[in-house]
Amino acid sequence: MTVAAPDKPAAPDKPGLRHRLAERGIDRTLLLLVPGVVFVVALFAYPVLYGLQLSFQPEEGGGPFANYTKFFGDPYLRDTIWITLRLAIPAALTNVLASVPIAYRMRGRFRGKRLLTTILVVPITLGTVLTAEGLIQYLGPVGWLNKVLALLGADEPVRLVHNYWGVLFSLIITGFPFAFLLTLSYLSGIDPTLEQAAATLGADRWRRFRHITLPLLAPGLAITFCLTFVLAFSVFPSAYLVGLPQGETRVISIAAYESAFRDTDYPLGSAIAMIMAVVMLAVIGLVLLWRSRLYRGATGGKG
Repeated sequence: MTVAAPDKPAAPDKPGLRHRLAERGIDRTLLLLVPGVVFVVALFAYPVLYGLQLSFQPEEGGGPFANYTKFFGDPYLRDTIWITLRLAIPAALTNVLASVPIAYRMRGRFRGKRLLTTILVVPITLGTVLTAEGLIQYLGPVGWLNKVLALLGADEPVRLVHNYWGVLFSLIITGFPFAFLLTLSYLSGIDPTLEQAAATLGADRWRRFRHITLPLLAPGLAITFCLTFVLAFSVFPSAYLVGLPQGETRVISIAAYESAFRDTDYPLGSAIAMIMAVVMLAVIGLVLLWRSRLYRGATGGKG
């Protein structure tokens, strides 16, 4: 008589990849971020790291920090930091402050809103070169403004281009649309019922804006300032076209460009670019620190 062998217990099914990743706290959908991460590393992280290590390889020797010592030891190079900050900070502040009342008025519905928004955003499409050409045509020594002033009896033309003011005007014109669109988006995200509730308690428009809207908007304005500051701090074409690139508008980006491509000193140019990045990050860090201390609660919108 033949005795049948007992059946072997069935092996448990091997868990799938999704379950194995879930057990480790990993969502498989995060794999969709891989192409984006590779793209960022290839086009941002690698050039930055390459430029950083290149800045510690001075052509003339003298140790790894020779390029940084040369920059801070030369007043002609060192002063470019102050010159750039004198342009970038006022331009960013002007754009942010000017965008608040305009965006506050335009967040509601009214006739012609779309046309007015288009007009305010048009400078984005012009570019820096066309903006500079327009400034020269209107504000130059023989521009329309000085022609009108001459008809009114002015003895000498007003110098508003090829100096500090020309670059500042260019930065304001090209940077305002970004500040306006960002501020408008933050204002649109604030719950309007908050102001309505204050109005029912007798608060006028100014008090509603000061005590409700502005505190909720301030964190968003800090972000807006940071973005517009970065755009202004990296100014290059305007400093050449409507500024004085070897004088009062010799910004740090010009110093980096001339060191790398005119003097073919790529390590020094990389060092200046690294210093430029550190200064921008320092200003942004101070603004974000102020933002965190200013308001810790919910923003009520997108701020």
